[in-house]
Amino acid sequence: MRRREVITLLGGAAAAWPLTARAQQGQRVRRVGMLTVAYTQTDPEGQARVGAFLDTFQKLGWADGRNVRIEYHWGAGGADGGKAAASNLVRSAPDVIVVSSNPALAEVRRLTSTIPIVFTQISDPVGGGFVASLARPGGNVTGFQNFEPAMGGKWLGVLKEAAPNMSRAGVLSGSNAANVAFLHAAEAVAPSLGVRLTGIDVDHDEIERAVAALASEPDGGLVVLPNPHNATNRGSIIVLAARHRLPAVYPFRYFAAAGGLMSYGIDQIDQWRRAASYVDRILRGEKPGELPVQAPTKFELVVNLKTAKALGFNIPPAFPLRADEVIE
Repeated sequence: MRRREVITLLGGAAAAWPLTARAQQGQRVRRVGMLTVAYTQTDPEGQARVGAFLDTFQKLGWADGRNVRIEYHWGAGGADGGKAAASNLVRSAPDVIVVSSNPALAEVRRLTSTIPIVFTQISDPVGGGFVASLARPGGNVTGFQNFEPAMGGKWLGVLKEAAPNMSRAGVLSGSNAANVAFLHAAEAVAPSLGVRLTGIDVDHDEIERAVAALASEPDGGLVVLPNPHNATNRGSIIVLAARHRLPAVYPFRYFAAAGGLMSYGIDQIDQWRRAASYVDRILRGEKPGELPVQAPTKFELVVNLKTAKALGFNIPPAFPLRADEVIE
């Protein structure tokens, strides 16, 4: 090969390399902001949900640091922390926001009507005013629903089955619209179950004092509703119920796994995996308002017989037989 041909070949290759590099550098890195206020950054349950999202997201072709950058914001269950985290997230203007819990979604939606939002672990999104309908949510919001308001009555009914002598129950709830709806549903069915209800507002009431007052009379029980405070403080709530020997029902499995008497709820991990698919579709051009809100199809009853035995609860023998999982 002549010297001139060698120089020409090398020059052509040198010219091609910058073009390739520029093409790779010109590929836009998308940004996803994630807000979770029910868990701290070190909470294994929070990490499990984020991990499920990332696992599915990677399988769909997205790699953090390569073609997408994911920013994490943690509110740690507090109202003020959640507002600050939401404000910081919206200010950073990501391409898509992933958010869990009703209070967090309410704050994010208040701050932006343009950034696409995919929610998970949200109760009654239509009643909460987040979407126009489940089939066609409209606007910039869509996602995955946790529970309908009627679950408030179902939790009370399940607790009555496990503790037939229960005549009074405290409902550990927040002041957000979804928790208020759960409480109203429980109040509607309480007379037919022979149960007198007391609402305990975790946002304003002194919880330990309220639970102690509930336990000062016999045949009490506790319904723990889904909200960031109860999730973040689940350990102390479980200990409080045990200290006062109150049978309690919780909304998610991790409560029962941590020593709660029983839980009745959905598979949250699955919702986070499915949320990743919606974020993928939005990043590829679909509009959130045209993606239907998806409701859960499977509910699981988990009974912790180890806790029942330790606290001396006499659960009817037939009750654990219909459980999806029994912890012994």
